[in-house]
Amino acid sequence: MGPITWLIFGALAGWLASLVNKTNREHGCLTNIALGIVGAIVGGFVYRVIAGDGFTVRFNLSSLLVAILGALLVSAFWNVLTRRRI
Repeated sequence: MGPITWLIFGALAGWLASLVNKTNREHGCLTNIALGIVGAIVGGFVYRVIAGDGFTVRFNLSSLLVAILGALLVSAFWNVLTRRRI
């Protein structure tokens, strides 16, 4: 995939992950893109560890699901790191 496709794919995956987390109003477009791209990388890594097989990234439904699950993991990890403690 080229850089423009990464941006579109990242925006879509990040936006869908923010809808699932109900943080869509807090995130902007750039945050969704970054979340989706990092989520795709993390999701591909987790898939490789669990399945023991490399994941070929294409613009299809299975890649989108892996990216969304990765974005949800990244978002959950970020929420744990930035949680304010009293």
